[in-house]
Amino acid sequence: MSGQLKGEKVYRGIAVSAGVCRGKVLVLHRARHIITRREVPELEIPEEIRRFEQALVKTHTQIRDVQRRVVENMSGSEGDIFDAHLLMLEDRVVIDEVIKLIREKKANADFAFHTVADRYIAAMEQVEDEYLRERAADMRDLSGRVLDNLLEVKDAMDLRHLSEPCILVSHDLSPSTTAQLNKKLVLGFATDIGGKTSHTAIMARSLDIPAVVGLSAMSEELETGDYVLLDGYNGTVIVNPTDSTLFEYGQLEKNKASLEEKLHEILWQPAVTLDGKAIHLSANIEDQYDVEAVIQHGAEGVGLFRTEFLFINRENMPGEEEQYAVYREVAAALKPHHVIIRTLDLGGDKFASHLQLAKEMNPFLGWRAIRFCLAQPEMFRAQLRAILRASAEGNVKMMYPMISGLDEWNRATAMVEQCKDELRQAKIPFDENLEVGAMIEIPSAALIADTLATRVKFFSIGSNDLIQYTLAADRTNEKVSHLYEPTHPAIIKLIKMTVDASHRHKIWTGVCGEIGGDPVLVPLLIGLGVDELSCAPGVIPEVKYMIRRLKMDEARALAEFAIGSESPTEIYSRCCELARQTAPSLFDGKT
Repeated sequence: MSGQLKGEKVYRGIAVSAGVCRGKVLVLHRARHIITRREVPELEIPEEIRRFEQALVKTHTQIRDVQRRVVENMSGSEGDIFDAHLLMLEDRVVIDEVIKLIREKKANADFAFHTVADRYIAAMEQVEDEYLRERAADMRDLSGRVLDNLLEVKDAMDLRHLSEPCILVSHDLSPSTTAQLNKKLVLGFATDIGGKTSHTAIMARSLDIPAVVGLSAMSEELETGDYVLLDGYNGTVIVNPTDSTLFEYGQLEKNKASLEEKLHEILWQPAVTLDGKAIHLSANIEDQYDVEAVIQHGAEGVGLFRTEFLFINRENMPGEEEQYAVYREVAAALKPHHVIIRTLDLGGDKFASHLQLAKEMNPFLGWRAIRFCLAQPEMFRAQLRAILRASAEGNVKMMYPMISGLDEWNRATAMVEQCKDELRQAKIPFDENLEVGAMIEIPSAALIADTLATRVKFFSIGSNDLIQYTLAADRTNEKVSHLYEPTHPAIIKLIKMTVDASHRHKIWTGVCGEIGGDPVLVPLLIGLGVDELSCAPGVIPEVKYMIRRLKMDEARALAEFAIGSESPTEIYSRCCELARQTAPSLFDGKT
């Protein structure tokens, strides 16, 4: 590379951890395992099985060691990432398949394990949901460690002995490798593959290390020693940056430092427009370990607690007591701010390994969310009771996902009333005035919003699904993802219809999908009358900064334009124009 490419070259990928860094590259290539099949003599099969089991034990010890270091250096939340690795390692289905292959086919342990693991990785990579698809990377990480131990190969990615600052470039970085990174020596990293929801990306953000992924074959084209500039804001890696590029990025870093100061100054200020309109700004979370981030980023409680993540990546279903402990901990930590707990949203693209669900032709239109819960009354009752009990400890609210009509609402509410009666009889305290709302994720719910608004206490618009279902476009499917347009006139009208219905009946409407955390779309949502925005904790300061610099007449004018427009592109362009005029600092250096 150094001898072939003298001028500046730009690689474009996906920004997963903000920041800019520059320095020399260290290219990492994981040693490829050479797996060959050999026939094991009958008498040696018990020893081959023992060799496999010893490799599992050794891998288990290594992962526990990595997890301990992560908890010490980052947090318990990041340490939890490796619970999924341990569960995979202890999965009896996988283990039994490997042992069966060794016994019946007389295959060597490394070949048997590689065969079974590859089959599972391939299956996971076919899942449509990006979050779950990224779990294939965890399985690859785990598989590599087991094979290292079976073949007695030293870990080529051991980074604990780095001696000078560098930017790591690799085809992929596993979570366990990322956990070893020394922030003083690893300035940033770039990988050929990966996405925003990968555990590697999550840990990069926790470490505050700039990172770019999805760079195709860059690791094959660069050499150790090449000089690069890595832009974790825009997802670019610039090889041999010119003096003018370096100057430009020097200005960008100054602007970003200035913005960080401004965001820090308003961290504990309310989300209020220049003309006094207050917007409730809360956070989306997945478990109790996210509470610290909610507080640190100045959120006013939780607008979406995704409870399904308590059910995923584990061998058995969490019971009432376990759920109660989690919900209670979150409610107590954040009171007096509210915590809106969404009841279980399994199915579609999210599944729990302990539930043997039949494969569906079209899971997104199938047995999921409230439909699934109503068909599993004992499981649903356990969650409802846990939520009700937690409501005695803080400002808890509850909402049902994927409500399509009144029947689902009525059936779910009847179960809540039954659970309340049980708790009263047992003299177990709960909030008698617990507010229950409905998520608006299906067009049918938006179309009957006036009817629903007479029953519910609030609406929460799940924009991700609402857009997907309205436009019949799966945003994870590259063939149709271009049709997934948040500013499509149909989406604007459905949001406006929902908001207007809620206000007519004196209730409020929030947005908890991704558009609620996009500063470009925030003025439009506020102009449409949305009362609450709930987003990832990390983007709350930027959203608050936008709100505090916004005027309601400008937001309403934008909404009126959007309602009357026929073009998603024109609407988005007008959103960008107002957002950049309102808070230019948020967009400095962004392409």
